[in-house]
Amino acid sequence: MDDLIVKQAKEFLDTEDTLSAMCNITSLLYHELGFVNWVGYYFYKNGKLSLGPFQGKVACSSIPVGKGVCGTAFQKKMLMNIIDVTRFEGHIACDPDSKSELVVPLIYENKIFGVLDIDSDNYRRFGSKEEDIVSAVADLIAKKLAGK
Repeated sequence: MDDLIVKQAKEFLDTEDTLSAMCNITSLLYHELGFVNWVGYYFYKNGKLSLGPFQGKVACSSIPVGKGVCGTAFQKKMLMNIIDVTRFEGHIACDPDSKSELVVPLIYENKIFGVLDIDSDNYRRFGSKEEDIVSAVADLIAKKLAGK
């Protein structure tokens, strides 16, 4: 399944405009990863992370850089896999049902555009398999955002 998700994401990015592709990728991840309750993007704009396309409940519309899991992943330019968000100091609870979170920065050639954020209502939902899938998809998206 993991190769199929990455292949489908690449197909969306190769054949659709960027916004449409990103919308379809959120739906793809939301439905194919399983046991997730939110998938979406936050883009760096005007000194903060601003909400982009997503699937799931209503979300926080902006996140300060360095705050919460998304802001921290963006600031550190690193993947963050939080097995229990209640133990993450400064977690921003947009959805109180979320228990674990996987955030992957959208980086291409050291330029960071934002983050791809996935939440689950299960603790310890994301393992190395999900990290690999989401990282591969995030790399494809960042390359597209860079115009490559």
